Amino acid sequence: MSLPLFAGGRLVATVETAGDGPHLRYEPDWLAAPGAFPISLTMPLTAAEHGPDVAVPWLMNLLPEGEPLRAMTRALGVARDDILSLIAEQGRDLAGALTLGAPREGEAPGFVPLAQAGDLERIIEELPVKPFLVGEDGVSMSLAGAQEKLPLARPDGVLAIPVHGAASTVILKPDNPRLPGSVQNEALCMVLARRCGLPVAPVTTGVAGKRSYLLVERYDRALEDGQVVRLHQEDFCQALGRPPAAKYEHNRSGVKGPSLAEMFALVRAHMTAREITRLLDAVIFNIAIGNVDSHAKNYSLLLGPDRPTLAPLYDLMSGLAWTNITQNHAQDVGGQQRGRHIYARHWRRMAEAAGLAGPATVRRVIQVAERVVAELPAAAAEVAALPAGGVMLELFSGEIGARVALVAAHASEEGEDAAEPEPEAATGDSAYPG
Repeated sequence: MSLPLFAGGRLVATVETAGDGPHLRYEPDWLAAPGAFPISLTMPLTAAEHGPDVAVPWLMNLLPEGEPLRAMTRALGVARDDILSLIAEQGRDLAGALTLGAPREGEAPGFVPLAQAGDLERIIEELPVKPFLVGEDGVSMSLAGAQEKLPLARPDGVLAIPVHGAASTVILKPDNPRLPGSVQNEALCMVLARRCGLPVAPVTTGVAGKRSYLLVERYDRALEDGQVVRLHQEDFCQALGRPPAAKYEHNRSGVKGPSLAEMFALVRAHMTAREITRLLDAVIFNIAIGNVDSHAKNYSLLLGPDRPTLAPLYDLMSGLAWTNITQNHAQDVGGQQRGRHIYARHWRRMAEAAGLAGPATVRRVIQVAERVVAELPAAAAEVAALPAGGVMLELFSGEIGARVALVAAHASEEGEDAAEPEPEAATGDSAYPG
């Protein structure tokens, strides 16, 4: 099988199968183009061809995980390990700038408006068995992750389904029956991050019949001269050459997941000191709100012809109020996974491993925590005023407030000298069920 990869209508590279697996080969014209960018930090433009050791993990990370992937393979009749066939079917609107497959004759990119009152509710209800509207005429799109979601667009302000390779501009994330208040929880964490000064994808909420949803603006899309253009990005699993099953530092995939030290090393090698501070603030914020699912695929970077930058934050959710999820964070902080047990010594250990100054890191923890405490009431009020309302916001705000106070207090303490508990491996596709 041979799959061409395009960016803005230009042929960038071709993925071809060989005896040892898929190889990716850059087009000579792309390598010579003044605005060329690498597909991944693992596949720099300094080499024209890259083998399966880096091409396969990058491709795998374009697909969903868990039940959405199983439902997709059932609907398409394609084996889940047939990566190229899955991407060939669903790869015309992906994360980042690339589309897979040549433009099809007689098909013009466009949008199907969801104009009828019950259209969106019906689509949300069908997502568990029909992820990404797989099988619908002209629809071909995919996003990574284990939770249900749907890329859409808003031409003329009306939600619509992109068809024939048109670019989606927003991501709809429906409420999760197993996580009551999930829409309000994620909206609160996203708004709180923005109010604390962290770059974050803009969000709002909505209601479709009996269902509610979060609507996230895609940071890998931009408007230029009235036209939507795709911006290239990759997540930290792709940038570090890890398969999606290894997105947690501790997992059962047989491949060790990225540690915070590795993530900081990647930023230091390719970005500026400002981006290192941004990553540190994001890590502290995720600990402070109890976002146990801040794994390597929930951090991304934007790739262009110049130096890479960190992408805005997304998929922020507090796991403190639900009893059916792990309380282990996705990465160790100085050897400790449990947020309520992280003390100054853990932050210093993390800082040393990441090449940061220990005392300055501890001070930064306290500063970020103080911002979270100060902005939490206003963030909750802002979310309550959104269309889906403030379901369970008081509970979520209370849990976050208590945790951030504990994180700040412990950052000023050394804690007990007892041996740290052994870290638990991740037990599923995601810390959050669904």
